[in-house]
Amino acid sequence: MSDSSNQLMPLSLSAPGVNLGAYISTVNQIPILTAEQEKELAERYYYDQDLDAAKMLVMSHLRFVVHIARSYAGYGLPQGDLIQEGNLGLMKAVKRFDPSMGVRLVSFAVHWIKAEIHEYVIRNWRIVKIATTKAQRKLFFNLRSLKKSSKKLTLEEARSIANDLNVTPEQVLEMEGRLTAYDAAFEAQGDDDDDSSSHVAPVLYLEDSRYDPARLVEDEDWEEQSNSALHNAMDQLDDRSRNILQRRWLDDDKSTLHELAAEYNVSAERIRQLEKNAMEKIKVAMSAT
Repeated sequence: MSDSSNQLMPLSLSAPGVNLGAYISTVNQIPILTAEQEKELAERYYYDQDLDAAKMLVMSHLRFVVHIARSYAGYGLPQGDLIQEGNLGLMKAVKRFDPSMGVRLVSFAVHWIKAEIHEYVIRNWRIVKIATTKAQRKLFFNLRSLKKSSKKLTLEEARSIANDLNVTPEQVLEMEGRLTAYDAAFEAQGDDDDDSSSHVAPVLYLEDSRYDPARLVEDEDWEEQSNSALHNAMDQLDDRSRNILQRRWLDDDKSTLHELAAEYNVSAERIRQLEKNAMEKIKVAMSAT
């Protein structure tokens, strides 16, 4: 790559969250690489691990990250953070880019940039994670643009969107409900004088019964009875079966089927059968108590 192009690269670049306007102005002044320059740099990094070449590839594509990040402005998240996440995706793309594939880096990097931004949006858009499966993520990022109005979807509209995105109408309607919901404070706001709004705070009606004395006593009794029933059931087994269960399930340092087979001079399959029979006897004995 020519020295003149190298000299046009900024010596340092602050994070987009520090001064977003200055950051965008700086990255837009970084020269766009020609196909030949990009290939030369990509080969230097791919084959020789030239970190300077990787840095120049990243720097020359920062403007594309800004362009992509702007399309996610509607989620109400800081633009600087969206750009930062996209930059992480760009760096991952540069690390994995193979110059012999015959495509430009920007075409390869779009997937990685969007993937990092998607993860950030899903993590931070709501307190409760709203999309976890592949279908939910697809709906999260496409449903609003596919809706023809702000009104609630009809079943026919849901079916049409489901067909476009290869999901079920039920998944479409469920995601619409999630998108139109809102985060609520667990406790009533301290400066809220309206009783009609504060009395519905979740802290007033959600109950944590884990430390209820009655339940604690009940759980303790159940555990004690279960342990007692297990010991009684174990006592009813023959010595070999009891030893196999003890060493296969109860000891800290558990034995394998082959170790027990060698000790009893039988096959591993025979030990497995004895273990299975003993477990069935335990279940019968415990259910009878």
